[in-house]
Amino acid sequence: MDSVQVLEEVLETVLEPLLDAVPTPAATHARQVRLPRFRVRATRNPAPDRQTPVWLFDLDNTLHDASHAIFGRMDISMTAAVVDTLQLSEEEAHVLRKKYWQRYGATMIGMVRHHGVSAAEFLHRSHDFDIAPLLRAEKGLANALARLPGRKVLLTNAPLAYATTILRLLGILHCFSSLWAVEHMRIHGTFRVKPSPALMRHVLAREGVQASRAVLVEDTLPNLRGARQVGIRTVFVRHPGTPFSSGQRGRPTYVDLQVNSIRHLLLQRRVLRRP
Repeated sequence: MDSVQVLEEVLETVLEPLLDAVPTPAATHARQVRLPRFRVRATRNPAPDRQTPVWLFDLDNTLHDASHAIFGRMDISMTAAVVDTLQLSEEEAHVLRKKYWQRYGATMIGMVRHHGVSAAEFLHRSHDFDIAPLLRAEKGLANALARLPGRKVLLTNAPLAYATTILRLLGILHCFSSLWAVEHMRIHGTFRVKPSPALMRHVLAREGVQASRAVLVEDTLPNLRGARQVGIRTVFVRHPGTPFSSGQRGRPTYVDLQVNSIRHLLLQRRVLRRP
């Protein structure tokens, strides 16, 4: 660990209790997320159990069916945000949005890097729509997560407000000990989102978890490949609407287990190879 990482660890230890004591407007919620320096914790971490895995869950098309309606609405909202920000035609904005998403893993990163826009403002404008009527997820999701042994961490390239809203609507926010959203994916000032192996190492270090104990549950194959590069076990949630993954035939060598749902994962988890 280099000197910068050591300093960050010290700052987290010293500042986190102070930041936790500062009330926020939403602090009245019984299980409201807290906002420490390096990540958002949804609950207090339980005592570590070295025998059970730590599950790193993706959000879209993993915990809910984003392809059902949310992705379509998000495409419209994201394109409109690019149009308004850069004064482009709708067609030009669509092409640029898709280009940045494919290159960087998040359109926002390209907008920040190449056009100097505010990350927070762009994320708000591009996700400013009513999620509730568009949301669809498997039945029994909360029960399946509760029965899955081990700590759960959300790891998504989506914005925090969007992710938190979905978890609350699904009734599963309390299942997660911490939430990692795109806002938290900065390493030494530079955004590093999935599938970055550097991000994976950063998350493991902050969570205090060895790679061999972690399992990434994800619908996007490049992200699973990135996780495997640092020694994380992988579960591929196969979803027909996921770009870059729907056409895959067979199980790639970097995937330990392939499932169709979280309930399926609950039934098949013992098939995962031991670390």
